Amino acid sequence: MRATASGATTFVRWLFAPATDVVRREQAVAAAFFRVLLGLMWLYNVAWKRPPDFGEDSGSGLYKFTAFAVSDPVFPPYSWVVEHAVLPSIEVFGWGVLIAETALAVLLLTGAWVRAAALLGVAQSLAIGLSVAYGPHEWAWSYWLMIGGHLVILFSSAGRVLAVDAVRSGVGSARNLGLVWGAVAVVAGAVVVVGTAGDDPLDARGYALGSSDPSVSLGTYNLVGGLALVVVGVLVLVAARGHIALLGGAAAVVGAAAGLSLYAQIGFTDPFLGGTATSAAFLLSLALVAVMVARAPGRASPRG
Repeated sequence: MRATASGATTFVRWLFAPATDVVRREQAVAAAFFRVLLGLMWLYNVAWKRPPDFGEDSGSGLYKFTAFAVSDPVFPPYSWVVEHAVLPSIEVFGWGVLIAETALAVLLLTGAWVRAAALLGVAQSLAIGLSVAYGPHEWAWSYWLMIGGHLVILFSSAGRVLAVDAVRSGVGSARNLGLVWGAVAVVAGAVVVVGTAGDDPLDARGYALGSSDPSVSLGTYNLVGGLALVVVGVLVLVAARGHIALLGGAAAVVGAAAGLSLYAQIGFTDPFLGGTATSAAFLLSLALVAVMVARAPGRASPRG
């Protein structure tokens, strides 16, 4: 019993430790690139998990694809669980999926707690595969590859380059991480501001930073959402360059508040920022990076 408990404790510590084992530079870069690709996959797909009913009334969205587990079963015992427990409680189940996939997008994109995120990705990919692998127009190998991809990340050093894990372990710089993310946010926000200069800059549908053709997106934003990105990006950039903790904290608060506000509005009312769940996850990613910038050693107060 003690050996089992000790082994479990060791595994948990390893799971939540930074994924920054020493490897050749090119291996670390390749693993980080793969991690970001997986993060972008989750970021893009989280947008269509829409509360409050997640497509139950219209027979679309998450409800439709989850129901494939019953109409086109992969594993009958799993299908029974979906039919009798999941679908009747899709509102609760849907929020669980939305939270899990948001966490995957945020943690993989930012390289935070990479191993835990990868294990969650394996579980989520398996659940999706058991639901839709035999559904119409699906390719079962997609889900084998998703599971395999997350397993590769689980046992790699994917948190060693441009990642929160690298900052946590001391092998990476919060300053560099903040400069990259801050620049991305400023550029993305500027594109939105220019793109919304047309008919209705406050359109709740927002301006899309991405496209369904390559299935890559950083979300949709109206003028207010674009300005929020610019503000958060500038705060992160200045905080990272000047080691100013207060500005990093302010960026984290603004980013988190903007992201969480979308979850309170999507599916219930027109989003004030013109965003989707993808927009929310991107803003939360910025907020997490801002927290790391604010906590970085060598930070100074505005007077310093």
